[in-house]
Amino acid sequence: MTHVVVSGCVNCKYQECVAVCPVEAFREAETYLVIDPDECIDCAACVPECPVDAIYAEEDVPESEENWIERNENEASELEVAIGESPILADE
Repeated sequence: MTHVVVSGCVNCKYQECVAVCPVEAFREAETYLVIDPDECIDCAACVPECPVDAIYAEEDVPESEENWIERNENEASELEVAIGESPILADE
């Protein structure tokens, strides 16, 4: 099992979640973050740190956001590890 970043992160990219991740599971796209399911250890430390409630355990992802499960998995391998500088706002 893994955790998943969903659409609530788009255009926010706060990285408090990255700062508490004990492994390098977060990857940084231009306007959002994703979690690499191969790196995530399912500790859930990131969930309460997300100021926009955009991180869910995979089994708890709302039905309307389920496409983000595959999106996290597919995009993570192509993106750089997030470094945890926060907040980074896409519109700034």
